[in-house]
Amino acid sequence: MNRVGFIGLGSQGGPMAERILAAGYPLTVWARRSEVAEDLAAKGADVAGSIAELGADCDHVGVCVVNDDDVASVCEQLIPAMRSGSLIVIHSTVLPETCQGLARRCAAHGIDLIDAPVSGGGAGAAAGTLTVMCGGAADAFAAARPVLDTFAELVVLLGEVGAGQRAKIVNNALLAANMGLAQAALQAGDALDLDRGALADLIKASSGRSFGFEVFARLPHPRDFAVGAPLLVKDVGLLKTTLPDDAGAEALRAAADPFLSAATGGPDATEYRP
Repeated sequence: MNRVGFIGLGSQGGPMAERILAAGYPLTVWARRSEVAEDLAAKGADVAGSIAELGADCDHVGVCVVNDDDVASVCEQLIPAMRSGSLIVIHSTVLPETCQGLARRCAAHGIDLIDAPVSGGGAGAAAGTLTVMCGGAADAFAAARPVLDTFAELVVLLGEVGAGQRAKIVNNALLAANMGLAQAALQAGDALDLDRGALADLIKASSGRSFGFEVFARLPHPRDFAVGAPLLVKDVGLLKTTLPDDAGAEALRAAADPFLSAATGGPDATEYRP
């Protein structure tokens, strides 16, 4: 089996790497802090001393770090070290243009790259039920697919490099917008003297339901979504950057903004009434 490398062992990347290892793939990992990799090492993964060492050792490398700068920093060290014919898979959610630029650099070294951001969180990764949204050449996608299937329930190729990122930021902007609309709907219910819990149960069983509504309805206050909110802020911003003059992108941002402001303690947070 191809040796797989994985960089980015956070709350989502760690379980993804663990699923790859459990499926029987030889796995090499790298982490800025060595203690982060200790659990995977105890289960049989090799721990590289550097990104370049990992790249030289692996045929397929998954990258699941936080933002564009982190992805660029990792790939700056990874690309020169990897063999021609190997594959880089970007699981981070970043600008489509970031992945397109990296794909051009990879091509000059005979390396394939696909973007493959994921949806489903750490729990989905651990259960092997993530959704993976991919952009890239069909043959590179086919080569990556067996590894992706170790942690995913649905894997979709949406187009050339960058298409996976475009799909992910639309999906996450819609989630944020649905949570913003859920906040508005429950505030309207309060103004109409409706029992909040009963209204939430009703909507969850009726035509107004959405995953975003269900998540919001469980929150005592938007601030209780403080861990996830910055990532949604980032993804709504990515959509706005990618489509600065698009009415659809602006409508999603406008719907999401009151909830995200409340969740992150922004300027509109004090206007929220639980």
